Amino acid sequence: MIDRPDLLLVTQVAAQGSLAAAARQLDLEPPAVSKRLAALEAQLGVRLFHRTTRRLALTDEGELFCAQAQTLLAGLQALEDGLQARRVEPRGSVRIASSFGFGRRWVAPALSAFQQRHPQVELQLHLMEQLPDLTSGGIDCAVWLWTPRHGQAVTRKLAANRRVLVASPDYVARRGAPRLPADLAQHDCLVVREHDSRYAQWRLTPLGRKRDARPVTVRVQGPLSSNSGEVVRDWALAGHGIMLRSLWDVHEALAAGRLVQLLPGYAMLDADVHWVAPQRAQADSAPLRLRLLQDHLLQWFATPPWLTNPT
Repeated sequence: MIDRPDLLLVTQVAAQGSLAAAARQLDLEPPAVSKRLAALEAQLGVRLFHRTTRRLALTDEGELFCAQAQTLLAGLQALEDGLQARRVEPRGSVRIASSFGFGRRWVAPALSAFQQRHPQVELQLHLMEQLPDLTSGGIDCAVWLWTPRHGQAVTRKLAANRRVLVASPDYVARRGAPRLPADLAQHDCLVVREHDSRYAQWRLTPLGRKRDARPVTVRVQGPLSSNSGEVVRDWALAGHGIMLRSLWDVHEALAAGRLVQLLPGYAMLDADVHWVAPQRAQADSAPLRLRLLQDHLLQWFATPPWLTNPT
């Protein structure tokens, strides 16, 4: 089997016209060059050079070998240069998945900033309801609000987040504010439904207390529910009831006074923002564009507005 050193050997011997000169160029001893050339000719079953006491000249077969060798060496060099360029300036495409609301509101601006910094990278943002199967190869990574339950993915926390109880000031003025989680059973609760059930359960964790404080599970219901979190948020703004919603989605309404937080000593702690990638995308083996994107998102979400502007 002919390899790259063989190609270099023949082309250098042809260019220099002698084994000794080729040996100097290749940083080899002349006997080693002579031995390797003889072994290559024996392997091919043809003579590549006419040998005289003063100079070597290519045979017809040697001319053909050199022409093809130069083409192959140029192609290999172009390949190496192209791959090296990708290590310096990332190129290629990255397919990112995220949920509809968070992806549109927070991930899209982050990707826009990354693409401006790395214009040779093509970013494809796929908004969807469910975290896709990252092992199938259709998606390179995801920015998701919880970690997958299976072990076929590598995750890294990008930002803290939590789901909190909110309602409009109008609703609180009419119905009052719950003092304990159990009081929610007596209120109109706006539920984001993921399955067909009359009741929903909110698992609320006490904040700022002992680590062994147990979450409280409350069964809630109300006259309005939807599979769209944005629809439920709009109902809460309109004064129809109490909603459990992520801070990333309601922090601006809280800061503006259009919503008020209820039971601030409780929250649902299952909504942190995570980078999710298949196991094949480990840090050392992942393409440069993917590693740079992960670093960019870590910096982008290092100080999320929903936490830096507390209400």
